[in-house]
Amino acid sequence: MEDVADGARTTVRGDATARDGFEAVLRAAGHRVTEPRRAVHAALVDSDGHVTAEEVVAASGGDVNLATVYRVLGLLEELGVARSARLGSDGSASWELAHPDDHFHLVCVRCGEVDHHVGDAVDHLRRHLLDGHGFQADEVDLVVRGVCASCRGVADEVVPPSQPADVSAPDLAPRGR
Repeated sequence: MEDVADGARTTVRGDATARDGFEAVLRAAGHRVTEPRRAVHAALVDSDGHVTAEEVVAASGGDVNLATVYRVLGLLEELGVARSARLGSDGSASWELAHPDDHFHLVCVRCGEVDHHVGDAVDHLRRHLLDGHGFQADEVDLVVRGVCASCRGVADEVVPPSQPADVSAPDLAPRGR
């Protein structure tokens, strides 16, 4: 496992999903391995995707209180083991195990289903920002909202967006600085 320090934040590379890998990450960063930390990590590993802090409390059987869950989730995010996102329409946070930036979230506005999409869109965005704007993105968190195939009923049926779309090509030229 390779840890790369960049300022106050540490990004973890490697498999922190395994219990021993997770514990090694904690120890390498100078943190103790505690039962609440193990329980929160286990809830993330065992989840099918994004979980709320309240769902983590429930997954622990109530053995870890909500305040502790939030503190542990914050630590796991700082260590690069977990990522938070505000994907729902209510703006509440959810967490998942960290994943590379090239994964982005597809959020269904009807059923709330969240899917990870892997593709080269994030890489294209990074290159555009660097080449066109001189901006080097350290982290990209991309969320795309729409209607999933299940809610549409037919995979190839096209549902018009709720707001009229601007069909003109976006102006991607760098703006004055």
